[in-house]
Amino acid sequence: MTAETHFSSTYAQARARFRDAAKAAGAETVTYQNPQRGPDGGDLSTDVARIGPKNAARLLIAMSSTHGAEGFCGSGIQTGWLRQGAFKNLPAGTAVLLVHAINPYGFAWVRRVNEDNVDLNRNFLDHAKALPQNDGYKELRSAICPDAWSDESEAAVKKIFDDYAARHSKIDLQAAIMNGQYWDKQGVFYGGTGPTWSRRTLIEALSPYAATARDVAFIDLHTGLGPYGVGEIMSNDFGGTPGAARVREWFGAESTLLDDGSSTSTAVTGDTQLGVVAALPDVTLTGITLEYGTVPVDAMIDAVRADNWLHVHGNLDSAQGRKIKSEIRYTFYPDEKLWKEMVIERAVDVLGRTMKGLTQS
Repeated sequence: MTAETHFSSTYAQARARFRDAAKAAGAETVTYQNPQRGPDGGDLSTDVARIGPKNAARLLIAMSSTHGAEGFCGSGIQTGWLRQGAFKNLPAGTAVLLVHAINPYGFAWVRRVNEDNVDLNRNFLDHAKALPQNDGYKELRSAICPDAWSDESEAAVKKIFDDYAARHSKIDLQAAIMNGQYWDKQGVFYGGTGPTWSRRTLIEALSPYAATARDVAFIDLHTGLGPYGVGEIMSNDFGGTPGAARVREWFGAESTLLDDGSSTSTAVTGDTQLGVVAALPDVTLTGITLEYGTVPVDAMIDAVRADNWLHVHGNLDSAQGRKIKSEIRYTFYPDEKLWKEMVIERAVDVLGRTMKGLTQS
């Protein structure tokens, strides 16, 4: 099979292909039903496939669709791994968990967020405690999430953003928009007011392994930041921590950190790795985000902003609505042969090095 054949054009097709590949690989699959429906009226679910013993001491977890529309890529990677026999002859005491479409609603509706407009990578924190503040977002809120969307309104927004970047910096502008916020329920990069269905589902799916797992590797599959087709290996732990040191040991200078300027991403709060920690509190955890570049960061942010505007103020069944949905789809899934080939080649390489690091630790 070519790389292209592992990818799908809809959530429903992706789910079917993943489940077929998991069955052919001899995986045990558990399904978690989401209460919402897709745009076609179909069921939505997260499927977790395990290869290897349930009581394995070493566990490799790979997850797709934390940000729904990014599931086209992540699902293609997971299906490709299964079809290519990546998990044949696992070392003794080792198992693999593939968490497919942890945000099935966002995947099916081609949205970055879930059914509650929540960004899952901002949701995994203790909402009972004081929540992080984002003063930059508050200052820029009316520009980030405007009431109108047109060429004229966006020209005015660009001037506001440029002024903010001039007074602070370009990376500060990116952080103000993307780092997350917890008060604007209709806004972008919203972290929610409590645990989402996807957060609860991830912890439920992983908790059965807490009693026996000791060494765990976690790969969260993402798109939208960085050069076209390049898979950046971001440490999920900050520099100076044992987790970041292991990432550097496994991947060398290719790995980046969110807190030292080497990554294309700014530091976020409430990321999915905290869910792994909550479910598996006593393991040695090494986590990365494998982030594939698609479009320039400004275009990515604008696509997210436009999609947010569309679902709050616009009409999906309009020429403008269809254009915005087409743009956000391409932003997180360039449906192009070269990009898919680059994605699969990098994913196979990163999986191999992750497995080597996990089993030799």
